[in-house]
Amino acid sequence: MFDKVLVANRGEIAIRVMRACAELGVDTVAVYSDADKHGGHVRYADEAYNVGPARAADSYLDGEAVVDAAKAADADAIHPGYGFLAENADFAARVEAADGITWIGPASDAMERLGEKTHARRVMDDADVPIVPGTTEPVTDVEAVTEFGDEHGYPVAIKAEGGGGGRGMKVVESADGAAEALESAKREGEAYFSNDSVYLERYLQTPRHVEVQIVADDPEADGDLDESDVVHLGERDCSLQRRHQKVIEEGPSPALSDELREQIGEAARRGVAAADYTNAGTVEFLVEENVDRDPSEPLGPDTPFYFLEVNTRIQVEHTVTEELTGIDIVKEQLRVASGEGLSVSQADVELEGHAIEFRINAENAANDFQPANEGRLDTYDPPGGIGVRVDDALRQGDELVTDYDSMIAKLIVWGADRGECLARSKRALAEYDLEGVVTIVPFHRLMLDDDRFVDGTHTTKYLDEDLDEALIADAQEQWGTESASAGEDDEEVSEREFTVEVNGKRFEVELEERGAPAIPVPEGGAGGAGAGGSGGGQRPPQATSDDGGDDAGVDVAEGGEAIAAEMQGTILSVDVDEGDEVAAGDVVCVLEAMKMENDVVAERGGTVASVHVGEGDSVDMGDVLVVLE
Repeated sequence: MFDKVLVANRGEIAIRVMRACAELGVDTVAVYSDADKHGGHVRYADEAYNVGPARAADSYLDGEAVVDAAKAADADAIHPGYGFLAENADFAARVEAADGITWIGPASDAMERLGEKTHARRVMDDADVPIVPGTTEPVTDVEAVTEFGDEHGYPVAIKAEGGGGGRGMKVVESADGAAEALESAKREGEAYFSNDSVYLERYLQTPRHVEVQIVADDPEADGDLDESDVVHLGERDCSLQRRHQKVIEEGPSPALSDELREQIGEAARRGVAAADYTNAGTVEFLVEENVDRDPSEPLGPDTPFYFLEVNTRIQVEHTVTEELTGIDIVKEQLRVASGEGLSVSQADVELEGHAIEFRINAENAANDFQPANEGRLDTYDPPGGIGVRVDDALRQGDELVTDYDSMIAKLIVWGADRGECLARSKRALAEYDLEGVVTIVPFHRLMLDDDRFVDGTHTTKYLDEDLDEALIADAQEQWGTESASAGEDDEEVSEREFTVEVNGKRFEVELEERGAPAIPVPEGGAGGAGAGGSGGGQRPPQATSDDGGDDAGVDVAEGGEAIAAEMQGTILSVDVDEGDEVAAGDVVCVLEAMKMENDVVAERGGTVASVHVGEGDSVDMGDVLVVLE
């Protein structure tokens, strides 16, 4: 087993991995950005290293900085968690090539095979795993889209090669929208995954999202797996989604018969073995729901199901499977990567009871699930009791860090059957006491009385197309909380940084004093920011970086308009140049926030006086993007 593992992630998943390491007697190393210097994962780790400014591209996505931190900490392995670099085959290869550092995950070549969606489709097709009708080669022109639509019918899904979770996917309802959708999908693919290749699939009208958790190892270490080397841990149903983003996940699926469940599980094992894939992963499928079926009659063995993709990492909802099986999936990852091998076989796997995971996001479900841009946990008292698990990183008094995602915690509830699990979930959500931050807890409480969800007949389109939004607003009014400005009533904080040396090692220490006058710092006398963590906040040398400009000085002529960002995000495209004439409602740029494209429009007409952002720039709420005169 490893001696020390660096977790290349943040928040609750970083702590989740660190807890597994602690139980195995393995020390842990955190990495953090400037925005996360007080993060819960930094507090929990044995050591912590700063890897750059708040912008993810300059910190958590900087593979070189992460590997340098691992070397500085003398870590012998890196676990990527989920998101950020977790499915980046180039980063995995970088770790594999680093002397003395092991990658905790599938091999980089297997990640590359399955990360390219057209390649993955070919692998699965060869393994006799059903795939959605579509292309197995990338498409480049609009004629290919319209020809596919004419042959298979509309709607057609255009998907980015490197996409997932709805990112880089556009739905074409008719030939008229093909050109715009193709351009948008290619643009998102390039922006998010540095890959503008896209492919086509028939868009299913009534799909359920069912995924199978697998763990795999090659005991012969010859890179040639068979099905006996792959263990599936049952399925999870992730059909309750908004804009292709999962909100509630559960297992086992309330819609599958035992025969269909077995077919899907064996298909997952077959496909993973054919891809020579080891460590943990998830094989995702779409299952065609019969929306008119009796809820007491599950989908039978003749129900069509299709391979969607393989997630080559641990997933947010892995907790559901752990509650059903009693198997610690992160520990299995560590055992496989360290050479110890799996501790379980397929015969050992038994699913007991029912489990549901609720994503506790800082979002206002009544306002189109808009994420909060600020807030502080004035009160944070999570639920407890039998069958209740909470994975989190924040604590009472912590301020939200909104630079990355909106997740505060994950609430996982187990019951002996689905009925008990739903009842226990109502109790646990009612107990969850959060103040100072808007959350989607009211939405979750609404769902537990929603007929379609309780019956288990919902599809991935239910929230977006069928749920009455007025019910969400009522739930938010009844049970919701509001975000409080993180700066309200705060005492003035004075900070000073020191470089100290202990037994020949240099440490950078940051001291804070609240309610005191600012401490004058001699010019040129400040060091870099330090960190928490019981290891003393070590940090490798690095260059400083400016993390953004000050838009307070932007000049706006009398009668002009400064168009500002309404949320934190990344600029996908700038659609105007200085001197252009725009009308009210014209799009001036496209801003990505929380995996969704948002058109930024002019409220009135005018001439573009200045443009203050470029493609790929990270912006904060209130930053001026374009000035009109």
